[in-house]
Amino acid sequence: MNDSTSKQDNTPQTWSGRFNEPVSALVERYTASISFDQRLAEYDIQGSLAHAQMLAEQNIISHQDLLDIQRGLQQIREEIRNHRFTWSQQLEDVHLNIEKRLTALVGDAGKRLHTGRSRNDQVATDIRLFLRAAIDEIINLIKAMQQALLNLAEQHVHTVMPGFTHLQVAQPVSFGHHLMAYFEMLKRDIERLADCRKRVNQLPLGAAALAGTSYPIKREQVAQLLNFEGVCQNSLDAVSDRDFAIEFSACAALVMTHLSRLSEEFILWMNPSFGFIQLADRFCTGSSIMPQKKNPDVPELVRGKTGRVNGHLVALLTLMKAQPLAYNKDNQEDKEPLFDTVDTLADTLRIYADMLGGVRVNHDRMRQAAMRGYATATDLADYLVKKGIPFRDAHEIVAQAVQYAERKGCDLSALELSELQTFSTQIEADIFAVLTLEGSMQSRNHTGGTAPEQVQAAIEQARKWLA
Repeated sequence: MNDSTSKQDNTPQTWSGRFNEPVSALVERYTASISFDQRLAEYDIQGSLAHAQMLAEQNIISHQDLLDIQRGLQQIREEIRNHRFTWSQQLEDVHLNIEKRLTALVGDAGKRLHTGRSRNDQVATDIRLFLRAAIDEIINLIKAMQQALLNLAEQHVHTVMPGFTHLQVAQPVSFGHHLMAYFEMLKRDIERLADCRKRVNQLPLGAAALAGTSYPIKREQVAQLLNFEGVCQNSLDAVSDRDFAIEFSACAALVMTHLSRLSEEFILWMNPSFGFIQLADRFCTGSSIMPQKKNPDVPELVRGKTGRVNGHLVALLTLMKAQPLAYNKDNQEDKEPLFDTVDTLADTLRIYADMLGGVRVNHDRMRQAAMRGYATATDLADYLVKKGIPFRDAHEIVAQAVQYAERKGCDLSALELSELQTFSTQIEADIFAVLTLEGSMQSRNHTGGTAPEQVQAAIEQARKWLA
């Protein structure tokens, strides 16, 4: 909205009767929210239609007023959808823009629509309607990413890679098992968002400015019309609460943190020093000076945008930390970080689901890396324990064997039986089945373990959960 457009509308603000001078152009620009809250227009109309229906059924407005309001709001909805609606900065926000247009279309009926409500409970309702829809969309997007994870994991149930702790080779794991860890993270994210949705889905409308209204409204009817699960029980809290937005932002920050962790792994694995995977070219860029480069730009941006979403969470917490009851203008600052959080998370999930489908795995490099780090050392210790040696003694024996293998420059499985027996006479020829990467994986054949049988079972269970 530019200044020239604003000046074309000389209608005074709806509240201007109390004041002796108009607001300055700077204050008008500073306090207006229409540049971003027009995004709530569909939800504002949805809430107004339910409110008008309740007013009519409670005989607060006439049936004819209701018909006029419905007709006018439907026309406004079509104008907005077709980009023919003229937004005015002078009218401050989405609510007053729609109300003025409605009054121009249907006359006094448009002025009666605001009976029994305030912009305070109106905007709180709009945001909850918006966020409820956003949560539903984001849950579906997470499920789409989970489906892509399952597809990739199922291709690599038997693919051996090194599992890491402290980014050092620890034990061999199935690459499918590794990917399924992220499925579990995202599953928890869905559960958190679904739980958050319950608290989002409470109706504030009817709280009016802060104390409720003297009109004989029926809030439960409006809640039913708008598919809310209940009504906010305290009018002061209803108009000033933004816990639901903060809670959503915390959930979103956790989702982005999980995606950032996977991004960091993709970035490392694409490095030639690892060479575990390649991403499809459409998710990477080159260098303007180094022609050999293939940069993992999308994972890097996901990692960076996680900081952006985390920052929005902190901004909302800071916004609310010192507000007295009830509504304060500070709360106008809740929308931009909330909208950007929704957009950033949704876009990241969309692109990630696509990117997972283009991951190419270098099986040989993964296997070679697992061989380099004595990944089966713990299996040798477990073998000795099963022979009756206390674990701490077995741990010391294996540590000495690893030192010996390091000096020889070979893996434990490459040592001769006679060499291994110098560390313990309990070691027999069956040790070599234990020291293979596949043997190590297969031995962890329990719920949650990395044995291919268990990984496949986990994938099948996950598909049922998604269905």
